[in-house]
Amino acid sequence: MITSKPIPGILCVLIWMSIITRSQGAVIDAKQNGAKGDGVTDDSQAITSAWQSACSSPTPSKLLIPAGQYAVGPMTFLGPCKAPITVQFDGNLKAPTDLNKLKSQDGWIVFQQVDAMTLSGGVFDGQGKVAWSQNNCAQTGKCSNLPINIRFNKVTNSMVQGISSVDSKLFHMNILQCQNLTLSHITINAPGDSLNTDGIHIGRSSGITISDSDIKTGDDCVSMGDGSQQVTIERVTCGPGHGISVGSLGKYHDEQPVMGVFVRDCTFTNTMNGVRVKTWPASPNGVCQDLHFENLKMDNVGTPILIDQQYCPYGQCQAQAPSKVKISEVSFKGIHGTSSTKVAIKIACSKGIPCQNVELNDINLQYHGPDGNGVSQCVNVLPTMNGQIFPPACTETP
Repeated sequence: MITSKPIPGILCVLIWMSIITRSQGAVIDAKQNGAKGDGVTDDSQAITSAWQSACSSPTPSKLLIPAGQYAVGPMTFLGPCKAPITVQFDGNLKAPTDLNKLKSQDGWIVFQQVDAMTLSGGVFDGQGKVAWSQNNCAQTGKCSNLPINIRFNKVTNSMVQGISSVDSKLFHMNILQCQNLTLSHITINAPGDSLNTDGIHIGRSSGITISDSDIKTGDDCVSMGDGSQQVTIERVTCGPGHGISVGSLGKYHDEQPVMGVFVRDCTFTNTMNGVRVKTWPASPNGVCQDLHFENLKMDNVGTPILIDQQYCPYGQCQAQAPSKVKISEVSFKGIHGTSSTKVAIKIACSKGIPCQNVELNDINLQYHGPDGNGVSQCVNVLPTMNGQIFPPACTETP
């Protein structure tokens, strides 16, 4: 039987953050550094200048952005800082609607090379409605021509709490090369038809925890790319959106292994998928292992349980060639609710490297469509089954 275990990384972050809070010193007020907060004036330079003052403090400091509406262009909060730093947003930040102002940027707000940071509060409004109509990802297969709302690059031993991301032009948040980063009480909101607006994307990072958050968006609520290791996602509500996904993996050479993913106590409502693992056909060799999905509630969800090793969303791949990403040690436990599609469970593994050690335990997914009961499908895998399994596992093949 596959068993899961908790990740201790969040405990280290909480201890570190408590030390920061007790020792906090100077407060740098962005308005006292020239920011207007009137929703018209470009406050980018004033806020960046205030950050630089706080970041250069030899003792723990706080950057305060008071209540107000701040029109800001692309901003980078660049470290390393000399001491732990707190960033408190009490106002709303608004991105430019003119894409020409963001053409050279892959992120609107970027936190880079910062250690021991606490980021809290505030609304990050990407004003992405105009940009969504210019997204040509489906035609070109290139989905990075618009800026991400908030990027965390090489951020370590830090906590992000109570912030909101609204109407991002592309992904809402991107976590890259980070370690020991906790995000809690995050709110993400965009329409279900906003293209490629993943809620939180994780790549090449370890010790990441996402908890007690609400994500409504037009793509994956949370997605984990290559190199995602020791990731915990718990008490997250997802929908609308495409669910919580590992991958897609195997599109590029030299991808790093995905290991140690724990998704538990989450709720999915009217999402395109539930929890899924997706890899491209004709892929280079890769590793994806130690994945655990537990105690999940599905409400009108398309294919609540999905492993898809023939993921090819735009038809631009060699669909007949097998994926070489090896998937192993995967468990689905305590997953209940309703499926909006007849295929409630689909585990379609690679014929080149079949999945190993996949477990289904205590699954009850009802389908109430006009074409009979729900079914499950399995290819190139023989899962271990424990407890009640409904629909009966692997009674049909695609």
